[in-house]
Amino acid sequence: MTKLVALAALSATLLAAQFKYPPEIPDASHVETYKSVDGTDLKLWVFEPKGHKAGDETPAIVFFFGGGWRAGSPMQFVEHSKYLASRGMVAMVADYRVSSRNQNTADKCVEDAKAAMRYVRKNAKRLGIDAKRLASGGGSAGGHLAAAVATLPGHDGPAVDLDLSPAPNAMALFNPAVILAPAPGFEGIVKSIDALEERMGAPLESMSPYHNVRAGLPPSILFHGKADTTVPYATAEAFCKAMQAKGARCDLEGYEGQAHGFFNYGRNDNVYYRDTVRKMDAFFHSLGWLKGKPTIEATE
Repeated sequence: MTKLVALAALSATLLAAQFKYPPEIPDASHVETYKSVDGTDLKLWVFEPKGHKAGDETPAIVFFFGGGWRAGSPMQFVEHSKYLASRGMVAMVADYRVSSRNQNTADKCVEDAKAAMRYVRKNAKRLGIDAKRLASGGGSAGGHLAAAVATLPGHDGPAVDLDLSPAPNAMALFNPAVILAPAPGFEGIVKSIDALEERMGAPLESMSPYHNVRAGLPPSILFHGKADTTVPYATAEAFCKAMQAKGARCDLEGYEGQAHGFFNYGRNDNVYYRDTVRKMDAFFHSLGWLKGKPTIEATE
């Protein structure tokens, strides 16, 4: 079993047990349907700052949940979104098709993620969002999607306005799957190329953010456990080095002894949730997107 297959199996098991689907998210300010496909309405749950209104030009972020492209729920990033809304950003959690519910391959997940980003940018004025300050965020497979919307060409789906960019202006990635094809030093990451290509639904390099790093990518921050055996820490290091080599800012926050999913709300007494959120806050502050200091309690 490859590490990528292990990612799918582990993430699907944990997230299926943790979250109900479809989710009920009463704390959201409102809900948008960004795409209807295969009989499914794909939604964005929107969290707004106090006093927010249409016509504002507020920085925003779209979060994509993890689950190995098989399962998972937008609930994963609700607490992150509530916090960022309290700090002055519009934060959204996106649903997208996964194989356990929609029998799709992972390339369709990328199509949905790009559609979500395009929808937000197209409706930016109505949503009170600055279309030039739109970030992507996500964890594990969702981190892959958050990186994919910036890096991967194609995978747009039918009837798409290609003049409307899905590319984010910043990325916040939590143990993201960024190397999905053989690469120097990572030859063993894909032991069964045929099986993984079938699962991805596309050639592996076309789905791998690392293989599509180029000049002009947005500033990014990555959070990764150094004891992650599902998505090895070294893959995050390689991705950041590739980004930096092309002139992009890429901050990597490594956590000693921490495994996959360490950052999630509700785990480890929220020690790492708080720490990663504070550092994400500082990252957006450094871009001029947030004002003042983080308001979340610091870890001891």
